[in-house]
Amino acid sequence: MNHFTYWSPTEVVFGKNTECEIAKYVKKYGGSKVFIVYGGGSVVRSGLLKRVTDMLDAAGISYAEFGGVQPNPSLEHAKEGIAQAIKFGADFILGIGGGSAIDTAKGIAHGVANPDVDIWKYWTNELRVEKSLPVGTILTISAAGSETSSSSVLTNKATGSKRGLDTRYNRPKFAIMNPELTYTLPAYQVACGVTDIMMHTLDRYFNPLENELTDAIAEALLRTVVASGTVAVRDSHNYDAMSEIMWAGSLSHNGLTGLGGAGDFAPHQLGHELSGMFDIAHGASLATVWGHWARYVYKTKESRFVRYAKNVWHITEGTDEEIALAGIQATVDYFKSIGMPTCFSEAEEIGIQSDDVLKDLAYRCTFEGARAIGSFRVLDGDDIYQIYKMVNV
Repeated sequence: MNHFTYWSPTEVVFGKNTECEIAKYVKKYGGSKVFIVYGGGSVVRSGLLKRVTDMLDAAGISYAEFGGVQPNPSLEHAKEGIAQAIKFGADFILGIGGGSAIDTAKGIAHGVANPDVDIWKYWTNELRVEKSLPVGTILTISAAGSETSSSSVLTNKATGSKRGLDTRYNRPKFAIMNPELTYTLPAYQVACGVTDIMMHTLDRYFNPLENELTDAIAEALLRTVVASGTVAVRDSHNYDAMSEIMWAGSLSHNGLTGLGGAGDFAPHQLGHELSGMFDIAHGASLATVWGHWARYVYKTKESRFVRYAKNVWHITEGTDEEIALAGIQATVDYFKSIGMPTCFSEAEEIGIQSDDVLKDLAYRCTFEGARAIGSFRVLDGDDIYQIYKMVNV
């Protein structure tokens, strides 16, 4: 096993009605003036926000609310939140929602703790985060894994650039996880979440190294998400399925499924550019590119795709190449079965694009020629362009 450092300090509070313990955990981690970050109206309509604020009131904890976070959360909105949180005098940030709300909460926490810094410089790696406010989370969408991860993604709308930031300061202090809070999700959003969870695992699994225990954990997680995802897309009120998906989402992105490896994350980078340019949902962007990426790179280490096909999809008949390709196709078919697009023509936000657009996407994906992507197979600008051409059907 390759060298690794594993640090996952987030306290997970899992189960029915766990949101009722919010005041206890805010106090435990030093919160007295809580800045609540959330997304659209579902948190309000479901009554969750009111329950949270009532409990904070009862505990004598002051708070301010900041709603309106959108999918593919923006730098601009995070900066608005920073200004309001500073004015309020926030000492704790609470994100209620999915990855978009939680990632925005993380950005606000960094900005309040560093008021003289343009936080985009953290996301472009011009500066490193050295301090932040504590962040707590109440999860309502199982997908991004941001509730326990060291990652945060923001989109700079002025430039159309979507960037991820990985830092220990992104780790929330606690994650309150009640699967019942996900019952209101439409099937498409559940499917996007299932895809994102799978991809966080696949992007770690497909790397140049093999580590038996880590690989076996990843395979078990993938089998679980595939089975539970099929049920959850049909019935988002199935507690068992939604529970499995919620816990898998956290484990898929807290580092566990990639320990000792060298994560690839090329599909994530390819998908980020689609979200930045076309505002397609993150999970849908990943499903759109994954099969084409896989077919482009599988011969780099065919045995890895063979293992995946056998251990996740139980495919054993045929030559090694036939099994590898069948595993890729099984994944693509699964995405289709839960309503995800698997190419540009199936994504209504994108559609067929001109060659100039494909070249621009590839150029953006290399950060304007400054990087290659991937570790399973390192992809340069031309490789990226060729993959986008494959997706453009």
